Amino acid sequence: MEREPRRERDQSDERRRPRRPEPEATRHRMAAAEAAQAGLEQVVVLTGREAEGVVFLEPVDDGWVVGVEVVEDRRIPSSTDVLAIYQAEIDVNGDLVGYARKRRYGRGTGERGESGP
Repeated sequence: MEREPRRERDQSDERRRPRRPEPEATRHRMAAAEAAQAGLEQVVVLTGREAEGVVFLEPVDDGWVVGVEVVEDRRIPSSTDVLAIYQAEIDVNGDLVGYARKRRYGRGTGERGESGP
């Protein structure tokens, strides 16, 4: 029995094969620092308030969830400022999908502070 010579693949072979979808794990995901910056900037623009910084960052299937601490009300002395945590949802392209105020509290009260409206 004679074997047929091995045929080299050409481009037409590649075109005939259906492409498999790219696995979720290999899709390009925005870097954590970029997502944090995008979330912070969006919250500042939407609330019109000054941000203290990013307080949490969590990857999710379709992007990132970013927690941003914002000064809601400046007072004198500053130890009586009212702060809030806003949660921003950022997609894999860096676009804002949604945001909400999650907590409001006095500066320095930490986890003991009461949740606000």
